[in-house]
Amino acid sequence: MLKITLATGNPHKVEEINLIAKNYNIEFVLPNGEFNPIEDSDNFLGNAYCKAKCASKSQTTQLYLADDSGLCVEALDGAPGIHSARYAPTAKERINRLLEALKNEENRRAYFTCAMVVVDKNGKILFEVQQYCHGSILKEEIGNGGFGYDPIFYVEEEKMGMAQLTPEKKGEVSHRARALSKVLEWLKNEYSEGEN
Repeated sequence: MLKITLATGNPHKVEEINLIAKNYNIEFVLPNGEFNPIEDSDNFLGNAYCKAKCASKSQTTQLYLADDSGLCVEALDGAPGIHSARYAPTAKERINRLLEALKNEENRRAYFTCAMVVVDKNGKILFEVQQYCHGSILKEEIGNGGFGYDPIFYVEEEKMGMAQLTPEKKGEVSHRARALSKVLEWLKNEYSEGEN
């Protein structure tokens, strides 16, 4: 089985990604020791690389995967963008701040994006991808699923809110699921022959 370090300090994220990757004969693990990356890029791919490179210093495995994602709103010139997680102190406050910023706005088009980067133990980029989920910002929260901005995001192709989707459906259409599927396909093609 191919082991890959996931550049995160969040064990739940590792569980979630391992669930998706279970048919690929790949296991994701947490970095060893302190994981405290400095995200100083002005774009998603750059910040994903900062995290992957930081994780590679732990020398836990041969490969390191990191992601960076966020919500980009057209009427706000792409904000909150790379600052999505830091837009306000809590998820509820982030939603309220965004709804307030759009209260007089007709154009509510938006998209979620997720960038993923795979590096080797020297921090060299081996693969990178960025995927999207297009939709719009609702005027109020709907649905009980998901997290973050999901309750106010309407998924165009599904004709429903992100927080109304089943976990399985979200696992097909979300920006993170789409990016991860590209990474897993690449890993399968590059590594499965020699690893199994």
